[in-house]
Amino acid sequence: MAASDEPSPSKIIDTINAQDSTLEPPLTTPQDAPINEAHNEVAPTEKRKRDDSDGNINSDDNRSLHPLWKTSLCSYFRKHSSCSHGDTCRYAHSEEELRPRPDSTWDPTSERGKKALKSVTGEKIAVKDGVMMTELVDDVDGGDGGDDGFASNQALSKCLVHLPMKWSSENLRIFLNEQGIPFKHAKTKKGMAIGFVTFEDEEQMKSSSKDLQGKQIGNKTIEVADVYPRSFEKKSNSSVPSNGTLDDEPNDDSLVIDGSESKKKSSREVVTPLAHLSYADQLEQKKYSLMQILKKLPRNARKACPNGVPVPEWILKSREIGGLPCNLEGIIESPIVNGYRNKCEFSIGYSMEGKVTVGFSLGNFREGVTAVEEPVDCPNISTIACKYAAIFQEFLQHTELPVWNRFKNCGFWRQLTVREGRSNGNTVDAETFDGIAEVMLIVQVSTASFDNVRVAAEFKRLAQAFVTGATSHCPTLPLTALIVQDHQGISNVAPSDAPLHSLPIAAGDPERDESISAADVRIHDYISNLRFSISPTSFFQVNTLAAEKLYSLAGDWACLGPDTLLFDICCGTGAIGLTLAHRVGMVIGIEMNAAAVSDAHKNAENNGIKNCRFICSKAEQVMGSLLKEYLNVSKEQVDDPNTCGTVDDIPEDSTCPEPENGKQASQCSENNNSEVENEVPKENASENGNTSAQQFKNVVAIVDPPRAGLHPTVIKALRTHTRLRRLVYISCNPESLVANAIELCTPSPTEIERGNKDNRGWRRMSSAGLARHRAKSMPISEAFKPIKAMAVDLFPHTPHCELVMLLER
Repeated sequence: MAASDEPSPSKIIDTINAQDSTLEPPLTTPQDAPINEAHNEVAPTEKRKRDDSDGNINSDDNRSLHPLWKTSLCSYFRKHSSCSHGDTCRYAHSEEELRPRPDSTWDPTSERGKKALKSVTGEKIAVKDGVMMTELVDDVDGGDGGDDGFASNQALSKCLVHLPMKWSSENLRIFLNEQGIPFKHAKTKKGMAIGFVTFEDEEQMKSSSKDLQGKQIGNKTIEVADVYPRSFEKKSNSSVPSNGTLDDEPNDDSLVIDGSESKKKSSREVVTPLAHLSYADQLEQKKYSLMQILKKLPRNARKACPNGVPVPEWILKSREIGGLPCNLEGIIESPIVNGYRNKCEFSIGYSMEGKVTVGFSLGNFREGVTAVEEPVDCPNISTIACKYAAIFQEFLQHTELPVWNRFKNCGFWRQLTVREGRSNGNTVDAETFDGIAEVMLIVQVSTASFDNVRVAAEFKRLAQAFVTGATSHCPTLPLTALIVQDHQGISNVAPSDAPLHSLPIAAGDPERDESISAADVRIHDYISNLRFSISPTSFFQVNTLAAEKLYSLAGDWACLGPDTLLFDICCGTGAIGLTLAHRVGMVIGIEMNAAAVSDAHKNAENNGIKNCRFICSKAEQVMGSLLKEYLNVSKEQVDDPNTCGTVDDIPEDSTCPEPENGKQASQCSENNNSEVENEVPKENASENGNTSAQQFKNVVAIVDPPRAGLHPTVIKALRTHTRLRRLVYISCNPESLVANAIELCTPSPTEIERGNKDNRGWRRMSSAGLARHRAKSMPISEAFKPIKAMAVDLFPHTPHCELVMLLER
């Protein structure tokens, strides 16, 4: 390659994709590159040597010898701690020696190159410059108390990030002594991967920080962050004691751990890290990231193939398509790029200035980041959600109840969730807010140890504040319901059965029922002209219009027809099954959230859909039994009202036995989860008038699991049932899809391995490693194979994307 024909960044990325990252640039010197005269006189058969005068790697003239001079790490040196090239080696032997490439990129095998790749693919990068903390940190583990010199010696203190979670202050002190690190005070914070160390003087702090930076503890690397004093004074009224459960001290902290880079971080950068790019560039980055993840599937499936079993053809052909398991056919754009989220969860905490704020956390709490900033200039958040966050934030400035303290696990106000429902184009007022016609507000609190009378008074003030804020806005903000969720746990992620209370909204609507139960509160949205009821805790895709494209794609790939039995696994409110019900003979939806199943029943009834059945249970507990049930039980038994409902009596094992005495294994639900009556195509009726579920010629499953993926028992049920020939996997986490696909697509061994052989260290295994291990014990069955994949962008401005993959046998 001529020096004038330097590769573009895009070409270099393509080269990295097609080749192993350990491959090195060719040693051949470009013909057009300037070369010393001494080199020109060397005979062709003699190995070229460099003059001693050229041996200085820091010489600026050396870069002219070769466009890739010292721009790649010497792999031989890294493997053997030596280099056979000698002084003539034009590869770097350390990160310090490494030079940038002509196109300003770095060797992809170097630390700089890996970090640059992570920034492109959206992977998390550890922040070395510091973390942001805005809550009290003197309540430490180990009984140190708060008076240990930290408050007065912040200038001589450092924060250690990425410590083991289980470490106590004593563990930290032992570690420092073993490493020969002098210190004055050392302590950790329970439940967080951070610790604080104070030194005697500045010189000791600098030398110790240098020694600690990059230290390894197991598989963790310590990072050292600075400690800065707060730029504001404590508020004397920010905390109110209640029955002795809260201390008399303020609820905010006395110090901030921060770095210069972290100070510049905003909620826009955290929530929408791709917002600075054009939408076309965002799609390209997401497609590139998905390709890198999908390449793990054939590599790991090949490793998981049992000995003596031929490697599947799809793995062999992956080399022809750049290492992918199947063709990635592109990425479908979101119809709405800005303000698309119909559900926003706002944290409540303190900003870097110490102000009570409703917004987004600027980082990971376990790594010491507790700062919360307002949702300013976040393009994925709607105007309505931002308005209600501002209204709630203003209310919190004057409340007598404290904000939740994540260090002490006490307080009252925890989180605000704004759920929005769009109209079907018939509401004039909704057009002002991009079609949003209904809004449900959910305020999460912790009422433990607080006086009921005082809490009731605050709730009344809260309702009045939201109503006043909504009506004072021009035009008036839609407000359908106000719900309070009482949650006592440590994390803000509340269980689905956490108590809910509906607060009356007394303004503007004389017909509003103020005594309505929170269990009956719903807002509504539309997908494919179907009206969906959404309860406070049920799952519904956050980008409604893009979800419509997603479900349509899944239905097209599933090859549906009147003789199709469709299993909608992890169905939520039944959106997928109901939108595709008119294209199949019958839909069976499975969901563990009782409120979502109740919504699914109502959605089917409201839209006049009768060929759907929804079951409230964990999919791993009922999938095997249902597959047998609907392929062996007559329609009379299916329609028997005495055998419908939930599946409490179905065994948890995926290989559930056949229902005894011709009855189904499921029983009627007692919590208003009665199933929708099933309607099977008439042409499937047998001669004796009974319609058998065996008449379904096509059995298809569409799965849309949470981020963790499918339970192993569900995978086993899908894999081992021979009538299931087609599976459409919708994933919001491509890593989980790859792990599940390894188990679904790896050939079965000739003999099943028994016991826990080679199962040590599974906690440290990657998801793909665990999948390879489980694939070895998969029952003998025909494996699926990946046919094609397509991405659907439900989350513009973020690195996340939905991925759809078709698997067939």
